[in-house]
Amino acid sequence: MTDEWRGWREAAETALYGADGFYLRPEGPAGHFRTSVHASPLFASAVARLLTGLGLREPALVDMGAGRGELLSGVLAALPDGFPVRAYAVERAARPPGLDERVVWTAEPPAGVCGLLFANEWLDNVPVDVAEADADGTPRYVLVRTSDGAERLGDPVAGADAEWLDRWWPLTEPGLRAEIGRPRDEAWAVAADTLDAGLAVAVDYSHTRGSRPPFGTLTGFRAGREARPVPDGSCDITAHVALDACAAACGGGDLLTQREVLHRLGVTGARPPLTLASTDPTAYVRALATAGEAAELTDRGGLGAFGWLMTPAGPGPQPEPSQGRVGKPPSARGYWPA
Repeated sequence: MTDEWRGWREAAETALYGADGFYLRPEGPAGHFRTSVHASPLFASAVARLLTGLGLREPALVDMGAGRGELLSGVLAALPDGFPVRAYAVERAARPPGLDERVVWTAEPPAGVCGLLFANEWLDNVPVDVAEADADGTPRYVLVRTSDGAERLGDPVAGADAEWLDRWWPLTEPGLRAEIGRPRDEAWAVAADTLDAGLAVAVDYSHTRGSRPPFGTLTGFRAGREARPVPDGSCDITAHVALDACAAACGGGDLLTQREVLHRLGVTGARPPLTLASTDPTAYVRALATAGEAAELTDRGGLGAFGWLMTPAGPGPQPEPSQGRVGKPPSARGYWPA
């Protein structure tokens, strides 16, 4: 990579997805950090219940940013025997060896399908530009040097990016920073629009307009640890997602927490009764381990705080997104399993 000053969006795109980019490495994301998919098979089982609850005949399951196919493998294993499903892994990296032959490996989501499109920690890796208000309060693009991650201010933010900041993340004082989420809005609208019917779900670190972090969330991850974001291909470059803006870009949706959604899907973290320890100690130990995994997935201070944007696809009006961090799940939406 050349040692030059560039906007964060361009620099991160090259670092993550260019030649020898971070996400094209053989070890994949699982070699550097642990998502809900890797934390417990309960997550894939919950996604399977969400898929079957749609009530569609031979639904598609589209995994955006599929990594090495871990989520799809888990969901296929959790589905009832003989359940008809067409599985698509959408990923820029090469297909890993040994993946279930039922999985179609593709660089773009299939168009015109009906089913569940699922994006677990995909949007946070859609590169975005960073803005900072200068001493006069004017938002300017932040430029970054590829070799060491040093930053300096560039031109004033203008055009569609400026409009996005004004609406979704106004910078009201010198020194405040924001990640300009417009590319993520567009990416989510395009992905959700590939469904003719069903449900599009984005799961990610997130915030809404009433709780934006004043200095942004741009960071890096390497070998399981948070690291200084240097766009040289050596680490992940990520920032939390303005999910309310993504919701508006595709006509609305329900904004929930992972804790709330997984509880609705039967993942509660409830401990087994102590009486089971005396009647069936082996079953008690298994149930206790499962409860521990569920507790991790639904922890209010951890994975359970992830945002879920649930966007129904198909004809008919769609709901406006909640302006708070959590929206109340409507009882008649149609995608909750009975």
